[in-house]
Amino acid sequence: MAVRAEERQHRILALARHQGQVEVATMAVDLAVAPETIRRDLGVLEQRGLLRRTHGGAYPVEGAGFETDLAQRVNLHIADKRRIAAEAAQLIGEAETVFVDEGYTPQLLAALLPGDRPLTVVTASLSTAAAIADCANLTVLLLGGRVRARTLATVGSWACAMLSGFVIDLAFVGANGISRELGLTTPDPVVADVKSKALAVSRRRVFMGHHSKFGASSFCRFAEVGDFEAIVTDTGLSSAEAHRYTLLGPRVFRV
Repeated sequence: MAVRAEERQHRILALARHQGQVEVATMAVDLAVAPETIRRDLGVLEQRGLLRRTHGGAYPVEGAGFETDLAQRVNLHIADKRRIAAEAAQLIGEAETVFVDEGYTPQLLAALLPGDRPLTVVTASLSTAAAIADCANLTVLLLGGRVRARTLATVGSWACAMLSGFVIDLAFVGANGISRELGLTTPDPVVADVKSKALAVSRRRVFMGHHSKFGASSFCRFAEVGDFEAIVTDTGLSSAEAHRYTLLGPRVFRV
């Protein structure tokens, strides 16, 4: 029985990583077991730090050995990410230069940047640069370097060298995990380097992320919670937990 359970959990994890999420009812049918059995399997995988459970299913936790690709991120939590991006866009203020991180939520934010005045956008994301390149008042600077196929973003010493020559008014940054104890983390050291450099050269910093990122941690730490003036997330993060983050410095917006 233990071997069967282990094999079943391996299949559940593999499917979650392939699809971006799994549902209890579907997995129960596919594996010919009771929904309660799948829920127990998800509980085991969550305890091992491999999955995070949701109502009716689970999604994979990103770590040193696994990271979702951009195609998966585009299909997950879309409504929440649109609200987060719209709220974050309201924080731009008088900024004339902004850094927009890689990822789908930052890409959504980039499309909402004000187009009625000149604005310079620095990004490592090919997708974001392509999406806003034809906006009349936006000057788009794409960081050079090696392109990561998983996220279509540039990384490496060239990207960091370009950033070191800038002074940026506001950085919009994401992460694979954010924790009050461990700070902001991402699986890949070269990605962490770019994020860290972008934060270092920016006067203001805003974190954007779905509530599923909170309490999670990955391999490479690149910032502390207190480095940010604001955190923008969805109402899946409880008000009590949001308050705990505010005690570390940033304002927390739940939308």
